[in-house]
Amino acid sequence: MEYVYAALILNESGEEINEDNITGVLEAAGVDVEESRVKALVAALEDVDIEEAVEQAAAAPAAGAAASGGSSESEESADEGDDEEEAAEEAAEDEGDDEDEEASGEGLGDLFG
Repeated sequence: MEYVYAALILNESGEEINEDNITGVLEAAGVDVEESRVKALVAALEDVDIEEAVEQAAAAPAAGAAASGGSSESEESADEGDDEEEAAEEAAEDEGDDEDEEASGEGLGDLFG
């Protein structure tokens, strides 16, 4: 998640989202940066309007409630940003998988001697 947060920080501060800037933010936060993950994130966010994706993610609960009420306009507007949102989610899932694998194996040796 810290990789996505770094991209959000850069976006919020008006900085370009590139490998050097993301690496700089992560290193400043004390994160052990994996170059491949940075490259994957930058590639996934290349054609994504982050502001629009954040707005749609915030509006998703409201759109879901409206869609269950039968509003087709909400469904159509939610579909427009799905591709962008999916790219950001895939990037987040990719980095989360690595963290889970690392975290789940740590400390097992201490448990079993």
